[in-house]
Amino acid sequence: MTKAFIKFIFILIFCGDGSLKLQAQTGERTTLEQVLKLLEYRYDVRFSFNPNALENFALLVPNENLSLDEALIFIKSQVNVEILKLNDRFITVKAFRWSESFLDQTLDEVLITNYITSGISKKSLGSFNINPEKFGILPGLVEPDVLLILQSLPGITSTDESVSNLNIRGGTNDQNLIIFDGMKMYQSGHFFGLISAFNPYITKNVSVIKNGSSAYYGDGISSILNMQTSSEVSEDKTIGAGINMIYGDIFAELPINKNVEFQFAARRSITDLISTPTFNNYFERAFQDSDITRNASSTEILTQNENFYFYDVNAKLLMDLSEKDKINISFINFFNNVDYEESATFSSGDQALTSSLTQSTIAGSLTYNRKWSEKINSEAQLYLTNYDLDATNFDIVNNQRLIQKNEVLDLASKFNLNYKPADAVDINIGYQFNEVGITNLEDINNPVFRSFIKEVIRSHSAYAEGTIKFNNGSTILRAGGRLNAFQKFGTYLLEPRLGFSQRFANYFKFEILGEFKSQTTTQIIDLQNDFLGVEKRRWILSNNGSIPIVKSQQASAGVSFKKNKLFINFEGFYKEVAGITARSQAFQNQFQFITDVGGYTVKGAEFLINYQNEKFSSWMSYTYNDNHYKFDNINNGVPFRNNFGIEHFVNFGLNYSINHFKISSGVNWHSGLPITLPVAGNEVVNNQINFETPNNSTTSDYLRVDTSATYSMTISKKTKFEIGASVWNVFNTKNIINTYFFLNQENLPVKVENSSLGITPNFFARITL
Repeated sequence: MTKAFIKFIFILIFCGDGSLKLQAQTGERTTLEQVLKLLEYRYDVRFSFNPNALENFALLVPNENLSLDEALIFIKSQVNVEILKLNDRFITVKAFRWSESFLDQTLDEVLITNYITSGISKKSLGSFNINPEKFGILPGLVEPDVLLILQSLPGITSTDESVSNLNIRGGTNDQNLIIFDGMKMYQSGHFFGLISAFNPYITKNVSVIKNGSSAYYGDGISSILNMQTSSEVSEDKTIGAGINMIYGDIFAELPINKNVEFQFAARRSITDLISTPTFNNYFERAFQDSDITRNASSTEILTQNENFYFYDVNAKLLMDLSEKDKINISFINFFNNVDYEESATFSSGDQALTSSLTQSTIAGSLTYNRKWSEKINSEAQLYLTNYDLDATNFDIVNNQRLIQKNEVLDLASKFNLNYKPADAVDINIGYQFNEVGITNLEDINNPVFRSFIKEVIRSHSAYAEGTIKFNNGSTILRAGGRLNAFQKFGTYLLEPRLGFSQRFANYFKFEILGEFKSQTTTQIIDLQNDFLGVEKRRWILSNNGSIPIVKSQQASAGVSFKKNKLFINFEGFYKEVAGITARSQAFQNQFQFITDVGGYTVKGAEFLINYQNEKFSSWMSYTYNDNHYKFDNINNGVPFRNNFGIEHFVNFGLNYSINHFKISSGVNWHSGLPITLPVAGNEVVNNQINFETPNNSTTSDYLRVDTSATYSMTISKKTKFEIGASVWNVFNTKNIINTYFFLNQENLPVKVENSSLGITPNFFARITL
């Protein structure tokens, strides 16, 4: 059945009907982005624009009898935009309004506006943009979970199916810089990794950069995930609410007057109120290898009751002080909680104790924007992020209590100045100060042991960067650098950045990207049962010794082809990372308790072909990774496969929409994850497992088929109702996402296999007013 389904999708990808008529019809009122898309098909031209800057413009569709120039004049008569013809085929469109951020003002050209599905666009110079508000549909997804959407892009995956462990070009999740309204985030998931902690209904724009990032960004040696809420005071209020089989949510954008707006959004799980099939599958997946499930199987524990819930809250105040000055105040709070009660009977009587785990983030920022002139803008920001992970674990049988705590306090101030001396030139200079403090506590009562470690690092960073577009827009060059000073270590690091894009033969674009980056925060795992075995990673700071500053250098080159309904992209990359610790790589073999410093090297390629028209989109992507570690004192200094070194990824699927109905199906496949097996016939030596060469074996290949469907209806001019359903892992394929071994009481190796989500349905309904 699975083979037949794959064959069916493969045929549709390359045999889609391209004869469907455009949805936007002459005389109708629609968005400016949709009109530009129609004109691209009608006149065989290409428009370059920032989708976020055009999202609030609506206009009538030009008559098809008009010439291209007449159609452009018709557009300008309805909306306040600047339209510049670079040549006979390429046209730029610029809106006269405040930009969402400085980086939206740069000259990156949009290569494709509906990349795989609506709401995703690919830009020049290596970045992607996701607009959750315009998100269409993807296999297994009916709501725009940002971190799950990312996994549909080439080079981005999660080896354990979680959003809190994104592996981008072979890196670990802690090597991704996650920013929300300018604030660095140290927590990204609910349900301990299965659901994004970022509310998609308040998030307006997400920028994803795998390489060639702007000098504006420090940190994040693997990628940048920059999320932004709206910074524009709207004229009308918007209120929405929804519910699915995991949580309910509400959001509101409330203009107080023409210069002030208040935004609010909140989500809370319903899982402690009602048990749904979706929750049961998520719970089993999230806690399958934790103290909760291990203790539940113990014959010495009589009863165990679990309680779990999560919530998040977003709030933002927008104030336009004048035509040139604006202030934004942002607040965000995430919270996860699980506790379980164990009871057992001893000779002295019954005893019951409650273990618990909480994970939370509280962050706030103050941002001031000043438009000094048509050519000069500035932005100043101050933010504070507090991440807290606390666990109290009672071992009722052995009369032991373990307290663990991991806290991060990040205080930062940033200043950026943007100067545009000409339409084709953009210059950014800026400064950033960070003070990061991380605390780790471990307290055991039997035997008595206590460890309390607190580290603080202060850093100063200055950067400068210029972007220029020339040759009638065919060439884009961005070059700059960032200088980081770590006063605690007396260390200075210079990080050059480069991006180059060249359009040729009308339909082709060639790009070269490169960057040097560094970071001082990383995550480690000390023991498999840290923090109840649920959230095992803890943040630590570099000490410039046993925990060095992690550094990376990356280069990539790619070519893309875009003509009418077909988009093809190929990119090769090379990345070197140095300064990682063995404790940060989740070893579960002979190196689990080894402390060493090393690095990894990744060589890879990414390919995507996407065919689409206004109703149909089909795609196939392939990613290849050759990812190897090298540690001085591990494996005798001989390189070996990375724990996250999955070599081959294939993703393909299709979307189809007709009127208000959308349906999507797709297949995800990748080769097995590297694992280390005991030596056959000689599994135990000196009371320890005798492992083979590290990561010399793999789990079985991973295969998952997903599907989803949505239906929307307009009840009135301002009221929209939408329902949808999805099925994750349609054929209930059992995929092994991790395998490791431990010695039992009989001194025999026991094999543990962690399974992926089985068939998991979900349903949602929401209304927007």
